Amino acid sequence: MTTTIELHHAPSSAAMAPHILLTEIGRPFALVPVDLDAGAQRDADYLRLNPNGVVPTYVERGPQAEPLVLFESAAIGLHLADAHPQAQLAPPVGSRERAHYTKWMLWLAGTLHANLIPYFYPQRWAAEGNAAGAAEVKACAEARVGPLLDRLDAELARHGAPWLLGEHYRAVDAHALMLCRWTRRFAHPARERPALGAYLGRVLERPAVRTVFEREAIADRWV
Repeated sequence: MTTTIELHHAPSSAAMAPHILLTEIGRPFALVPVDLDAGAQRDADYLRLNPNGVVPTYVERGPQAEPLVLFESAAIGLHLADAHPQAQLAPPVGSRERAHYTKWMLWLAGTLHANLIPYFYPQRWAAEGNAAGAAEVKACAEARVGPLLDRLDAELARHGAPWLLGEHYRAVDAHALMLCRWTRRFAHPARERPALGAYLGRVLERPAVRTVFEREAIADRWV
């Protein structure tokens, strides 16, 4: 039985990084749209795949009785990089670079991503109907994310290499682009930092990234 892959996604969402990585790898896959505005992420069929009711969801069907179903963008990225070593999206297991790769993947998911969520959904951290409270949460989230972007900028300036881990493009770079792009409405977005902005420009010029932006109908890289 041929193994097939589905990526349940929505444009400009947390599905962007896995979409980029699947395109980098060059393996055929099906994009399954999830209409977030219509609430499709809360449909019963979708919740059976991803009980969190969010995108992305990765489904790999093969000879095994049960498909492999993954949620969490970083988990999907880690799996794709390890399952396709020929793409060289992850350093060798046991290497020092692998340790730093894991560190930054977890930092992006558990620190940067986690601190961005209150900016986009501030009402979750305020009482229902408390517009002033939600606005304060949003402002605080932006203030907390700023130093995290500075940390990325400092790391890139420190080593002066083209990619986050150094000389080699890895899965972590797709995730960094996705999250840094989410700051585009900030007063001081990621792209305005010197080392980080130049780095994001390099990621944006990769053919796989350009292809994904075309598929997701993103006319401007920051829109």
